[in-house]
Amino acid sequence: MYQESLAGGIENLLLVFEDYASGFFRGDVAYLLSGVAGCFCCGSSLLSAAAPLFTRIGLPGDAALVFVTGIFTNIYTVIALLSNMDFTVREGILLAMMCLISHNYPVETLVQKKTGSAGWKMVLLRFTCSFIAAAVLNLILPEFAGRMIAQPSVDLGFRDTLFNWLQTSLWLSLKVVALITGLMILQRLLEEFGVLKWISSLLGPGMQLLGLPRQVAFLWVVGNTLGLAYGSAVLMDYARQGKLTGTEADLLNYHLAISHSQLEDPLLFAVLGLPVVWLIVPRILLAFIVVWLKRLADFIFPAQAMALSQKI
Repeated sequence: MYQESLAGGIENLLLVFEDYASGFFRGDVAYLLSGVAGCFCCGSSLLSAAAPLFTRIGLPGDAALVFVTGIFTNIYTVIALLSNMDFTVREGILLAMMCLISHNYPVETLVQKKTGSAGWKMVLLRFTCSFIAAAVLNLILPEFAGRMIAQPSVDLGFRDTLFNWLQTSLWLSLKVVALITGLMILQRLLEEFGVLKWISSLLGPGMQLLGLPRQVAFLWVVGNTLGLAYGSAVLMDYARQGKLTGTEADLLNYHLAISHSQLEDPLLFAVLGLPVVWLIVPRILLAFIVVWLKRLADFIFPAQAMALSQKI
């Protein structure tokens, strides 16, 4: 029975990794292109046009560059950019909140699409909620003394940008392979020994409070600790095996679109001197609101919800 669990985990790993690799490659290509664009000052007119929108929510025009870059890459890239910019702590919190919700679209949208949600809806949801979250925080955030911890700016040429991309991609790929392998095997073992049922029972009341079904408890833990990218193997495995209905998977995706990777990502921003509480709690509250609004919409339009329940 133990060997069957391991074999099942490895078998599903190979199936899932094929889907994940294509999205991961697209994300890395976006990172390279953003670096090349920076070397040749591409897209400056577009960023200049977006700057006034950011000033309305308490951010300087330079924030547009960080936000747009984060959409196509990952949090590591956002941290690298922020470490070379002179923002106040308050501005850093606002921008970090936007990037924590909207980042790595190429990979994470693929994961959510593979688990039963419409990709364009997830992109629209995350993009819109990024600005809503920043606008609300701008109204309620107290003043913070001081500025973010920053490093001296270094301009990289094209060759250095290419080398940095290759180095980063290789290291991230190794991390992803190790995490996905371990997660898939762990998930199978936990399922085999009944631990997943225990987790679902333990977290069930909390899931219901968040508007989520009890069955997604383990996936909620995976998404909020490892994130959508690193947790993609388990998420897509559940969808592939039909362990969740389309409605259950879609509700979970609405939550994870706003609130995911609540451990590593906020801690990365903490290194820059940003308070972690303001990066975690607002996303959980916003995800809570979004899921219950989604459930209300499904109640008002039951035909659409019924069609989705058969989808996965």
